[in-house]
Amino acid sequence: MSDVLMPDLADLGRMLATAGAFSVPVHDVRLTPDELDPGQIVAGEPTASSLELGGGRGIWEITPGVVTDVETDKIFVVLSGRATIAVEGGTTIEVGPGDVGLLAEGARTTWIVHETLRKVYQTRQPA
Repeated sequence: MSDVLMPDLADLGRMLATAGAFSVPVHDVRLTPDELDPGQIVAGEPTASSLELGGGRGIWEITPGVVTDVETDKIFVVLSGRATIAVEGGTTIEVGPGDVGLLAEGARTTWIVHETLRKVYQTRQPA
């Protein structure tokens, strides 16, 4: 289990405003469990966890299994693990450590997670 704790979002916002920068060891930071909608789970018993860093940014992790999702306009970098992401009516991509992925707003995806996957992400905020 990770043992690095993060300040809450309000404190993080104040720290950024005061210091102008903040860093976190993404492999060691403690994530909070997220509830997956049972209707999204296609196979296995995947679990997800995350850490919201504010402004549509964060760290997200999912254990092996198959889940579906409807995406937001997002860029992400895979830190560890491997997955296949199939877009309904579109392409299928393989992602692993060091890969940068882009997801289109509204894309219906199926994530086949082969190894526990951890990524950092930035969601585009509406103009």
